[in-house]
Amino acid sequence: MDIKSYKKLFYYLLAFLGIFLFLVFNLLEFELLSEEGKIDNLSDAIWYSIVTLTTVGYGDMVPTSAGGRAIGYILILLSLGVYGLLIGQISSIMANIKENKKMGMYGTDFQDHIVVIGWTQFGKTVIDQLIKAGRKVAIVTKNRETIDLLKELYQDKNLFILYSDYENFELLEKVNIKKSSTVFINLNDDTEKLVYILNLKKEYEGLNFTVTLENSNLKQTFLSAGVTHAISQNEIASRLLASYMFEPDVALFSEEILTYPTNDEEYDMKEFKVLEGNPYNGQEYDKAFFDLKKNENVILLGLVRIDEGNRIVYKNPSNNYKIKTDDYLIMLMNQKTQKKIKKIFELEEGI
Repeated sequence: MDIKSYKKLFYYLLAFLGIFLFLVFNLLEFELLSEEGKIDNLSDAIWYSIVTLTTVGYGDMVPTSAGGRAIGYILILLSLGVYGLLIGQISSIMANIKENKKMGMYGTDFQDHIVVIGWTQFGKTVIDQLIKAGRKVAIVTKNRETIDLLKELYQDKNLFILYSDYENFELLEKVNIKKSSTVFINLNDDTEKLVYILNLKKEYEGLNFTVTLENSNLKQTFLSAGVTHAISQNEIASRLLASYMFEPDVALFSEEILTYPTNDEEYDMKEFKVLEGNPYNGQEYDKAFFDLKKNENVILLGLVRIDEGNRIVYKNPSNNYKIKTDDYLIMLMNQKTQKKIKKIFELEEGI
């Protein structure tokens, strides 16, 4: 309920209390004037009024005067209005709670999740992959109709939806944006995306941003603005298309490993962090490569090391390169093998 609704309810209750007390005091006055009256004090008058108003009607005391009985009739009739008001207000409160929850007004406690600003058909394909991979996703949309569509498409506990104007940065607290792993700016225009990112950076420091670009020439501009990943949709599509033309098998394989596998036999590239107790921690890359292939049927493709805050990818490094704690191993495996790797590495894939 909003402030106006609460004020309205308060005034209703205040008016009802005034009428109730007026009737109680008049009832007591009428009964005190009656020789046969049993309601001879304020406590009894209040008791009779309440049990009558609530339709309990114990019958332990009743008015004997004409005026008292008239007030009794009024209380009986008022009881219908009281129940109607209570039922109406409770229904209204429940409907508001349900609607606010649907709109995301109560927020989420997601952490290390992906926040998606805006909803487009392209964004749907991205979110499909994230949901399949078991990632937590919070979507911010300003289109009311989109919410019903999203609820129907993704009946998943890992999805949170917030209905909000994109410029309402304060409301973005409800998607726990400060604790997100990355913010995917999924607006329609490159210029709109850049302006939005610059404004959002003023409100929230330290966020990681991912954008897709219509104009690949703007990639360096976005990176200079602090965007973590700027990807050109056309560039990726054109490379894959060219690959289909002269090496179709490679293109098919590339497309398969870029999408989340749907069965145990499909392959995918995975990235797992090396914890301190990992059996491959401290091993030379070459030995880890052969051990993973022999024991787990996994192909080690490279590793990522964080140096002064920068993520450096080493593709198939030299044999004497040693794996360290907090490195990320990039591996090719099928869905069936991934379950075994999760147990060995003692964590989920991804950063």
